[in-house]
Amino acid sequence: MFDFGIIPPAMFLGMVIFMLYGFPVAFSLAAVGLFFGIIGIVTGHFGEVFLQALPLRFFGILSNDLLLAIPFFTFMGAVLERCGLAEDLLEGTGKLFGGIPGGLAYAVILVGAVLGAITGTVAASVITMGVISLPIMLRYGYSPRLATGVIAASGTITQVIPPSLVLVVLADQLGRSVGDMYLGAIGPSILQVSIFVLFILVMSIFRPKSMPPLPKEVRGDFNWALLAKVLMGMVPSIVLIFLVLGTIFMGLATPTEAGALGVVGAMALAAMNRRLTWPLIREAMTSTTHITSMVVMILIGSTCFSLVFQGMDGSRWIEHMLSGIPGGPVGFLIFVNIFIFVLAFFLDFFEIAFIVIPMLAPVASHLGIDLIWFGVLICVNMQTSFMHPPFGFALFYLRSIASKDVKTSDIYMGALPWVGMQLILVAIVIFWPQSVTYWLDHGPKVDPNSIKIEVPGFGGQLGLPPIGGGNGSPQIPGLTLPPLGLPGAPPPPAK
Repeated sequence: MFDFGIIPPAMFLGMVIFMLYGFPVAFSLAAVGLFFGIIGIVTGHFGEVFLQALPLRFFGILSNDLLLAIPFFTFMGAVLERCGLAEDLLEGTGKLFGGIPGGLAYAVILVGAVLGAITGTVAASVITMGVISLPIMLRYGYSPRLATGVIAASGTITQVIPPSLVLVVLADQLGRSVGDMYLGAIGPSILQVSIFVLFILVMSIFRPKSMPPLPKEVRGDFNWALLAKVLMGMVPSIVLIFLVLGTIFMGLATPTEAGALGVVGAMALAAMNRRLTWPLIREAMTSTTHITSMVVMILIGSTCFSLVFQGMDGSRWIEHMLSGIPGGPVGFLIFVNIFIFVLAFFLDFFEIAFIVIPMLAPVASHLGIDLIWFGVLICVNMQTSFMHPPFGFALFYLRSIASKDVKTSDIYMGALPWVGMQLILVAIVIFWPQSVTYWLDHGPKVDPNSIKIEVPGFGGQLGLPPIGGGNGSPQIPGLTLPPLGLPGAPPPPAK
C-alpha cells in the first residue's frame, strides 16, 4: 500500500472548490499550485528546485508550434461564420429536403456537419444555424424542443469532426500526432451524424406533426437546377475541407500550416461572397485574440498546478487509485467517462483537457490503452459539456439568439434526447475500439530477418544476422574492424 500523504488529495480538492466558487480558472490553478508548493517546501514534501522549471515550461507553451493551429482554426471559423456560406448551404439544402417530414432537421444536421468540418468552433456553428434556421422551423410548425435540440446538437458535432480545436488540444496533452487524432475521429464523426439522422427518421415516422414538411409554395418543385445549386454551394466547402484536412492526412502540411492554408481559403470564400470587409476581419481577429489568450492563460495556470502536483507524486496517487478499478481497461474507461460527464456540468472542454487529461493519460498508458482511442473517446464525451443543463454553452448560445416566445425550459428539455445520443456514441466507442483505430495507419509490418544490406565493393547483399561476431565486433568478409568493447565480450584472438 502506497502512502502518498494528504497533500495531493488536498490539492485536488482545493482545485475543485475554487472551480465551484467561480474564480477564473487560469488564476485558480496557478494560485492552488503555488500555495501548495509553498506548503510542500515548508513541510519537506516538495523541493523548491522544481519551481526553477516554471520559466522553461512557460516558454515551452509560448513557443509550441502545434498550439499555433488554435488561432489559425479559430480565425478561419470566425471568418466563415460571417461570410454567408452557412446561409447559402441552409437555403439550398432546406429546399432540397423540405418536402418530407423532418426535412429542415435533416438539412440542419448535414449543414452543421459541413460547417463543423470547416469552422472547428461550436459557437460559430450554433449561433449561425440558430439565427438562420430556428425562425423558419418555428414558423412552419416544428416543435420548439425538437427545433432547438437539433440546432444545438448539430453545432456540437463540431467538437468531434476535424479540424476540431478539442482534438488539437487533446493531441498536445496526450503527446500524440494531431493528424492521427483527426484520422481516429473520422469513424465517430460518421457514427454521430448517422445516429442523429436516424433519430429524425424515427421521429418523422412516429411524430410527423412535430416536424411537418415545408409548404410547396415555399420550397418550390424539385428540379435539377435546385440540386445543382446545392452542390455548387458545397463545392467550395469541400475544397476548403480538403485544403485543411487533406494536406494533413497526406503528410504535406503540419496542422499549423494547414490552419494557415485554411485561413487563406476562408478569406477567399468570403471574397467570393463579396463579404471580405475590414469590419469582418477586425471582428474575426478580436474573437481569435480572446479565445487564444484564454487558452494560453489556462495552459500557464495548469502548468503551475501540474508541476507541483507531480512533484508531490500526485500522478502516482491518481494512477494507484484508478489502476485498481474493477473491470480492467473497460472499467477504467467507464469510470473516467462518468467522471468527465459530471465535470462537464461545471467545466468547459478546455479546462477538462488541461486539468484532468494530464492526470488520466499515464494511467491509460499503464493499462495498455491506445492514447489516440482514449483521446477521441474523451472528445466524444466532452460534446456533452455543451449540451446538458445547467451550464451547456450551446444552450446559452441558443437562448441568446432565440425569440422570447421560445421558453428556456423548452431549450433545456429539447437538449436531453441529443445528450442521450451522444452518450450512446460514447458506449459504442468504448466497446468498439475499431471505430477509432480502423482509420489509423499503423505503419508497415517489417520482418527484421528479411532486411538485406547492400555494401558497395563487397559483391552482393549481406543479411543482418551475420553482422556481429562472438567477440562483440562486426564480422564482414574482407573487412576488419576493432572490437566494440562490449561488456562481457571475450578478448580478440591473438595474431
